[in-house]
Amino acid sequence: MAQGDWWRHGVIYHIYPRSFADSNGDGVGDLAGITARLDYLNDGTPDSLGVDAIWLSPFYPSPMRDFGYDVADYTGVDPLFGTLEDFDTLAAEAHARGIRVIVDLVPNHTSDQHPWFVESRSSRDNPKRNWYVWADSRHGDQPPNNWMSAFPRAGRSWTFDQRTGQWYLHSFLPEQADLNWWSPEVRAAMDEVMRFWLDRGVDGFRIDVVHRMAKDPELRDNPLIEVDADDPNGIVRAQRLASTGAQLYDEDWPEVHEILRRFRHTLDSYDDRMAVGEVYLLDLRKLARYYGTGRDELHLAHNFVFLHQPWKPQAFRSVVDEFAGLLPADAWPAQFLGNHDHPRVATRYDEGGNGPARARVAAMMVLTLRGTPFVYYGEELGMVDGEIPPDRVVDIDGRDPERTPMQWDASPGAGFSPEVPGRPRAEPWLPVAASAPRCNVEVERGDPRSMLSLYRRIIWYRKGSAALRQGGYRSLPDAPESLYVYLREAPEERLLVALNFGGEPVRWTPPDELGDDATVELSTDPDRHPGPIRLATLTISPNEGLVLRLRP
Repeated sequence: MAQGDWWRHGVIYHIYPRSFADSNGDGVGDLAGITARLDYLNDGTPDSLGVDAIWLSPFYPSPMRDFGYDVADYTGVDPLFGTLEDFDTLAAEAHARGIRVIVDLVPNHTSDQHPWFVESRSSRDNPKRNWYVWADSRHGDQPPNNWMSAFPRAGRSWTFDQRTGQWYLHSFLPEQADLNWWSPEVRAAMDEVMRFWLDRGVDGFRIDVVHRMAKDPELRDNPLIEVDADDPNGIVRAQRLASTGAQLYDEDWPEVHEILRRFRHTLDSYDDRMAVGEVYLLDLRKLARYYGTGRDELHLAHNFVFLHQPWKPQAFRSVVDEFAGLLPADAWPAQFLGNHDHPRVATRYDEGGNGPARARVAAMMVLTLRGTPFVYYGEELGMVDGEIPPDRVVDIDGRDPERTPMQWDASPGAGFSPEVPGRPRAEPWLPVAASAPRCNVEVERGDPRSMLSLYRRIIWYRKGSAALRQGGYRSLPDAPESLYVYLREAPEERLLVALNFGGEPVRWTPPDELGDDATVELSTDPDRHPGPIRLATLTISPNEGLVLRLRP
């Protein structure tokens, strides 16, 4: 594979292993299932999706209280997903197709069944006691401070350990004990974990909850912010905190940047590796700091401010423009609108049945903005959130609907699990979405009007476009109210992207600097065909996105 900053211009595809493809018929996706579907992702031709890398959510040994984000062994594979040999095969087959492999690194916490924590809680004088955050009660039998779990239903961030008479910290579930990143031993141990996977050929890491690794060593109380009953995921609370600029003591602590510089040093000791961080801070100024100088901390950071914008062009444009101004000179943004923790785009932005059309516009936006696009599995099909009956709910934080199985065909179970001779077809771990008979790979692959065909056209066009892969970005704020319009420019190429967020056609005359003539390269409207167009007569259809080639 070609060397260089591949992570700047490639398209990265996010796979939730439980839900992508089941190879052995047990109803749960696995590594061998992913390997069997690699040609769908990129076989070197425009008949495939054409992605450049895959990011795998955790597949490590785990009690699965948080479905793999409670890691019990950082250097293994849970038998549910296969073996280390299965991982090696997956990595080798992906690399043979020019597909990079990124794995999840979960450094903030481990499972309470991880051997490190088992030792740590065994006694106060155990050598690994300081590997986790332990503290005495205050005010009699009360927790050390007022910190709350990121999972609102989990309550406080502290659990009392009867054996040793102290509380341990968990930013998520009580079964997910927080590591103490002030410990030199923890930092050295995580270096070894990274090197284990880098030596095995992984191309990078997606680092889970980066912003929570370092915390106030004095364990001071957080400022009090009102919590709404209708804010089950804590988004409104986070937005309020961002607007006040209040300092929290359990996240975004300054020492986290020293930890990331150490991570970067480890990565830079290998050729061509990268790290993208889950920095769930709804403050663009703070987010930009996680790039450091642009060369010494994260390579990429996911922008959750962008993800949480309403369906308004001005909202997205203001976030993109502001963040571009905050980034260091060498930094590069990451663009995404969906992952395993958030409702799917076609569901989240559905209003009056406009979800599918808006999802097409969103796809064009993510794939044509300056930065590295991340595509969550199934978004390329226009998948919507599944309906989960009460007796099938498994996730404490309500994220089951966006994690339903990949829809491969219209057969029972959507082709997720194979038939195994001598036994009934396995029930998938989550119900297949009701949309599967009409929204699946088999149906969409041969339909030029489908969402899958749109994704393929944009991704393969992007591969040949210097402007989209690495060019500059400039928004045109004087466009009509329903439009988000921007230029992507390289020395030999100028592209105009026009996205109509509204339900009415828009007639727009671009500024004179863009010239009189252009060529339609791509459209989300299946009825608009490529070809020359006069900019003076440009009309953009309702819920349409356009890529126009301008004269250099």
